[in-house]
Amino acid sequence: MPWTQRYDPFGSWPLSTLVSALPVLTLFFVLIVLRRRVWVAALTGMLMAVALAAAVFGMPPSMIASACLDGFVFGFLRIAWIIIASIFLYNVAVETGQFQVMKESIAALSSDQRLQAVLIAFCFGAFLEGTGGGGAPVAIAGSFLIGLGFPPFQAATVCLLANTAPVAWGAVGNPIRVLAGVTGLPQEALNAMTGRILPAFSFILPIWLIRSMTGWRQTLEVLPALLVAGGSFAAMQFSWSNFVETNLVDIVSSVFSLLVMVAFLRVWRPRSVMAVAPPAGAPALRRHSLGGVLKGWSPFAAASLLILLWAVPGFVKHVRFDALSFPMPGLHDLAIRVPPVVRTPTAEAALLDLNALALPGTAVFAGGFLAAPFLGMSIARAVTILGQTFRQLIPSMLAISFMVGLAYVTKYSGMDTVLGLSLTRTGWIYPLFGTLLGWVGVALTGTDAGSNALFGNLQTVTAVQLGLSPVLMASANSAGGVMGKMIDAQSIVVASTATRLEGREADIFKAVFAHSLVLATLVGLVVMLYAYVLPGIIPAR
Repeated sequence: MPWTQRYDPFGSWPLSTLVSALPVLTLFFVLIVLRRRVWVAALTGMLMAVALAAAVFGMPPSMIASACLDGFVFGFLRIAWIIIASIFLYNVAVETGQFQVMKESIAALSSDQRLQAVLIAFCFGAFLEGTGGGGAPVAIAGSFLIGLGFPPFQAATVCLLANTAPVAWGAVGNPIRVLAGVTGLPQEALNAMTGRILPAFSFILPIWLIRSMTGWRQTLEVLPALLVAGGSFAAMQFSWSNFVETNLVDIVSSVFSLLVMVAFLRVWRPRSVMAVAPPAGAPALRRHSLGGVLKGWSPFAAASLLILLWAVPGFVKHVRFDALSFPMPGLHDLAIRVPPVVRTPTAEAALLDLNALALPGTAVFAGGFLAAPFLGMSIARAVTILGQTFRQLIPSMLAISFMVGLAYVTKYSGMDTVLGLSLTRTGWIYPLFGTLLGWVGVALTGTDAGSNALFGNLQTVTAVQLGLSPVLMASANSAGGVMGKMIDAQSIVVASTATRLEGREADIFKAVFAHSLVLATLVGLVVMLYAYVLPGIIPAR
């Protein structure tokens, strides 16, 4: 039986907003104040969401249960799946000795830890975001930096900071495609507008990263390289998003930036080298031939090529089966969204998609199993490593499942929408707060695509009501959302797991929160500039 969402159950929007925020506030209270494990915090937040959905918003219990289950499945397949695959691939590379070759090839470019951080966390991390996203950039790049001798905590925070500006085109452009789907706006216009907001932040991001690691003097010592890395990435990000297409923005930009940096570092060196101390007992760094370097990178090269293959519609149709995608029983089309969130009452779809073979994570698994025999590892040993990886990640999988379960309950009960509507009351300053709405959406859902699906249509409806450009505000949702990626609980889990800092999730969150808020606010100010000062920059619909 259909059930209609209520956006002001108390007849007082401030009180309704406060109550709607309680699940997330509970999660962070348990995580940061009580300092419990992240899966415990996520479970507590989810239980709070369940209680409020039933007692305050009147959502039927059967729908709440279905929303939780739908969230668990989505969290495991769409988020945990690629994290498990990425850590498995990393473990294969470590055991076969090729991860050491990868580290040595980067160290051969520069022994300076500042430049290594840019090459790995920014350039290589953006490539991983573009090919698969889902935590892989933080997981793999973080492990990479630790292997080079970075302190685990620093590796975690640097990778979280770096995994921001590329997120709008993560997983082969999925957030922009989702945004176009929920708003009905042209994908080309949204792609171009997002590509006119974020390149400025891509340009400054390497400087921001290194300044977070060290002081201004040490940052200025490598400023030429930082400008080259950020400038080349930003230029290609702008050009590809505005003049080519959506899917390969991150991949092309990161590869271009990495190649430019390799060429630049052949002719330029910093006057003083800030070398990182290698881990205790680590072997001395070696030089490798081109063939040795290519072999060392082969696990990730194979996985990346397979991810691109999986993104080809003509291929993926052979590993996707219609029978494995079906409406979620007890939830699909039963929650009714009403104005002002939508123009007319609209049933909220809830589809359960079990097509694991069609996911990018499966491509990464395949890359690991293909690389294993090529690198001298038996398939039986690879299967054993896979089992060990699953056991290692059980707490992370629980945390992700509970957090996405929380997000689905708040989504279908309307609690997320209540939070969004509260920001639409800000009038002429809405371009700033609308951008922060995207930031909140990613912090809640863990993905830029999820934030776009949740608030994209609300942004367009509000923009029309306030006389703003729907293209600008929909794009602002995605652009502002990327700065929330570093503080969403799922990213914190991935960072703590990959860097072996389980139990220090609260410390990681506190270390990156200020960066996240400041960057999101700066994005909002850029959006305000476009809305009121430079409206001619906004693409026509």
